[in-house]
Amino acid sequence: QVQLVESGGGLVQAGGSLRLSCAASGRTFSSYAMGWFRQAPGKEREFVAAIRWSGGSTYYTDSVKGRFTISRDNAKNTVYLQMNSLKPEDTAVYYCAADINSPHGSSWSWAYDYWGQGTQVTVSS
Repeated sequence: QVQLVESGGGLVQAGGSLRLSCAASGRTFSSYAMGWFRQAPGKEREFVAAIRWSGGSTYYTDSVKGRFTISRDNAKNTVYLQMNSLKPEDTAVYYCAADINSPHGSSWSWAYDYWGQGTQVTVSS
């Protein structure tokens, strides 16, 4: 079992920044990949970013490349999503997820076994 708790969401103006955190517990954090997804109202959940168990490789959806950075601190059992130059279209509930069966990371939501409760990010224009 893995428990995931996100924090750091909020309301920010366009062009601003937020850093999301996701604290994990229950299994050896450094053994599995982590991802961030988001879901806007009326839309399907979409991939945002993923990171390998070691933090050595990261993956992003095209719309956030150059603006968002995923990272992890295995000593703190925490994964982060630094979001800069935020746009109104980034408004969504953001979820972190754990892929305990692979150390590599994936953009497919079905590959992830555990999910956090989500944190709301709202970007005003």
